[in-house]
This record gives sequence, structure tokens and C-alpha cells, in this order.
Amino acid sequence: MKKLLLGAAVALLPLTSMAATVLGFQAGAGSWKHDPSGYISTDADGVGVSADLKSDMNLAEKSEGYSYFLVEHPVPLIPNFKYMNTKLISTGTNGTANFNFDGTNYTGAVNTTLDLTQTDYILYYEILDNVVSFDLGLTAKQIDGKAVVNNDPTSFSGTIPMLYAAAEIQLPAGFALAGEISTISAGDNKITDITAKVTYTTDFNLGVEVGTRSQTYTIDVDTVKANMDFSGVFAGVYFKF
Repeated sequence: MKKLLLGAAVALLPLTSMAATVLGFQAGAGSWKHDPSGYISTDADGVGVSADLKSDMNLAEKSEGYSYFLVEHPVPLIPNFKYMNTKLISTGTNGTANFNFDGTNYTGAVNTTLDLTQTDYILYYEILDNVVSFDLGLTAKQIDGKAVVNNDPTSFSGTIPMLYAAAEIQLPAGFALAGEISTISAGDNKITDITAKVTYTTDFNLGVEVGTRSQTYTIDVDTVKANMDFSGVFAGVYFKF
């Protein structure tokens, strides 16, 4: 993993001269409606027990907020910076549950909350900055999560290093097509976070964005293992200059 990140950093060195020609800033917020699927398991006394997010926990679609800001500058060698926070809390109630989680058997009415709230810290360089723009960098995704089944909590946290890329195509009349991806394998942790969207920016530097976002997780942190997917549409507003 260290060799992979070092190689990415070395590959970026020749591109550091391609900094933004002017200072830029953007901040935005919106809502993402995600639909969970997959499973989460814990290692109880050396025996892995799992629960399906749909059939066992009955987790439902839910709209959650996200916010972000980014700063781009013309200083060579110093990368640009983006910060993004995403709430990812799914809840569900199963009136006829029958599963084992974290060493406890649950039957009958079971209430579940799965919290994967996360923060992304992204350092990147602008490779292209014209009608077509392209960014390349690194993401540190901090996950502070927990699973609560009938008031029995299991907490887990970790920071996952990821490769980052983004592209945007400017269209007439203030429209643009854009996409982002962060993906990496760090030990037994594998995460892919993909966004595709359409944006519209007004003459007053205010804009709207709509698109889809998909996150897939293979997590092995502390005593928690998971293979999960959260996908759905989002919409938001932003200000940029």
C-alpha cells in the first residue's frame, strides 16, 4: 500500500506545475437519497456472524445531507484541497427478524441503525483546466461508524487512503457534465465512491447540481466486516468563483 501511494505521488510530481491560473473557491450542499444493500458481520468469540442489510435489518432508502468546499490556487507544487462531509445513516425495523449479530440472536421486532458518516480530505492537482478539466490526487476517507441493533451498539472507525480523479466538460449556457471517483484497496478495506452529475452555474456564481452517487464497501476494521453498497440520486446547490 505504501508503495502504491508513493508511486502515485511520484507520478504527480511532473504535473505540479499545472496549477490553477487564478484563485478559485467553491462550496456546496445538498441531499443524497441512498438505497442500502449487502451485509455486515462481526467476529464474536472467533466466530463470524452476519446480517443482511435488507432481509434481516430491513434498512430502507433514506435522504441524507452532504456538504463540501474546495480551494484552488496558482501556487506551484502545493496541491489544491477539497473537503467533503457525507451523512450516511440508514435505519430499519423488521417485525419478524431472526438473525445473529455481534454474538446476539435477534428475533421478533428488531430496530437497526447503521451509521457510516464520513469525511473526505482530498489533495489534488489540475492536469487540464479548459473546456475539459481533469484532476488527479489522493483522498483520505475518515469513517466514523456504528451499527446499533435494539440499542446494542458496535462501533468502528478508520481512515482509508484512496486514489482520486475528477473530470468536467463545459457545455453551452452554463451547463457542465462532471464526474468524480475515489477508489483504493488498503489491506482488506476496499472502497469505491463514484459520482456523476449535471451542473448549471448562473451569471451570479450560484449553481445547482443533480446526479447519481454510488459507494461500495468491503470493510475489515476492528471486529467488523462488511460488503455493502449505497446508491441513489442527489441534488444540491453551490457557490463558486
